[in-house]
Amino acid sequence: MKRLLFIAALVCAVAGSAYAQDTKTDSVKKDTSGNHNWSWSNHEDGDTTFHHHHHNNHNSGFSIGLTFSRFDLGLTTLVDNGSFTLSKNNDFLRYRSWKSSNVGFDVFQFGYRFTDVFKVYVSGGFDWTLFRLRENITILPNQPVLIYRRDSIQYSKNRFGSSYLRIPLSFDFRTHEDARGNRAHFVFGPIAGIFLNGRVKQISEEHGKQKIDNDYHFAKVRYGGFMRMGYAGWGVFAKYYVNDMFENSPAQAGLRNFSFGLTFGF
Repeated sequence: MKRLLFIAALVCAVAGSAYAQDTKTDSVKKDTSGNHNWSWSNHEDGDTTFHHHHHNNHNSGFSIGLTFSRFDLGLTTLVDNGSFTLSKNNDFLRYRSWKSSNVGFDVFQFGYRFTDVFKVYVSGGFDWTLFRLRENITILPNQPVLIYRRDSIQYSKNRFGSSYLRIPLSFDFRTHEDARGNRAHFVFGPIAGIFLNGRVKQISEEHGKQKIDNDYHFAKVRYGGFMRMGYAGWGVFAKYYVNDMFENSPAQAGLRNFSFGLTFGF
């Protein structure tokens, strides 16, 4: 994960620099009817996609393709029945706030631009939520509910996390280009996630590095809302999931996830 974060951050830094310089390339091929044109574009939206445009309005059209954009790097927190303080039932999940992170990015998108300043698109990508636990415990796999074992070992790292396929539906509003060729963005919409994997990662002198994969009762499907706002290729994001973080574990009813931080590449 550290290597992934470093590579992704490096790519986003380079991409952000490119956006700031407003470097754009387009190749357009018109059909013989004169009613439509098709293009492969690499542009300020953060898209590298295949487009179809109606000839009477260059600002509108469909786009579909692969992308590396909307890279989120931020902090994550638990909301326990509306409170940021964990209840007695969930106190074993106490975590180090500044070491608990949310990381994600999109790799595919399909959308339609209505005007130069408004676009709607659905995208797909990956999302990791990683909590650095304070307690020397082990979340136990393959149990009827979410339970843990208290250990006599001192863990230098005790991380409890999940990965999801994320599917946001984005309503993207942007300003017209300024004198530098950049735009401000405001994006919001619903977001869904399909569970991929849960993991406990522990490091100790006694056992070295250990990784235990399991579903740990994480919700198979999660859903909520998100927003992004920023300028050029940089900004901030927030995501909140309205369903419970865990399922089939009554003691964790009402425990939900909220994340916020920086985002790169609109």
